[in-house]
Amino acid sequence: MNKLPASTGWDWLKQGIGLFRKQPAALTTLLFATILFSLLLGLVPLFGPLLGPVLVPSLSMAVMQACLMIENGERVTLSVLLTGFRKPALAALCKVGLVYLGVWLVEMGIVALTLGPEFFQKVAESRQSAKDEAQIMAAAPLFMTFFCIMIVNMLIMITLYFAGPLTYWKHMSTGKALFYSFFAVVRSARVFLVLLLAWFGLFFVLVWIAQLLFREIWIGQVVVMWVVFLFVLLLQCAMYAGYRTIFGKPEGSATYAA
Repeated sequence: MNKLPASTGWDWLKQGIGLFRKQPAALTTLLFATILFSLLLGLVPLFGPLLGPVLVPSLSMAVMQACLMIENGERVTLSVLLTGFRKPALAALCKVGLVYLGVWLVEMGIVALTLGPEFFQKVAESRQSAKDEAQIMAAAPLFMTFFCIMIVNMLIMITLYFAGPLTYWKHMSTGKALFYSFFAVVRSARVFLVLLLAWFGLFFVLVWIAQLLFREIWIGQVVVMWVVFLFVLLLQCAMYAGYRTIFGKPEGSATYAA
């Protein structure tokens, strides 16, 4: 693969937005369906929180397959949710998910050892109790630390994101898919940096505008939450554009075959 110019990251984001604009209702419904599934999964006693990371590749494949269908001019339906849950794709994608789970457990272990086991609880409590400017300023270092942890987690997940599609579309083994995903992202680090900076920039501008327009009105919180969900979806669509550029467009219907 030839070295990509950094501006390619902005092109990917524009392509992702273009895919969303073609079928916004279908993609939005798909996103909320995956969020609802994840929330219900979290309610499962004991194993629910652990199953979430394991099934992330299967859930993300639904959006990736939907992007492929949109590009091919096909209509996206809710049946695409089953993309990563059909045999034998499910077992292969769950192996990638187990790596995600391992990475998540290592991250949580490092946070617990360095910042204390109740760090995330402190962040949640500070967010709820911070009512005035003085309290918000006092909790700023805590929020900044939390933000940095989320950024690191996001960067790690970006490097592993293509492992699921490579497993599903190119039928790679888990180790090979992780290897190609990691080094494809590292080799094009400047491109992904531009993508994330552009994505963050647009996100914060829209959130700022929403807060200016609605201020204390409760609907402002709904709008901000909608913007968050929208940008999660746009990033996934942009990642499809990235996959297509780096690894090529999946051939035909690109269904998993044993």
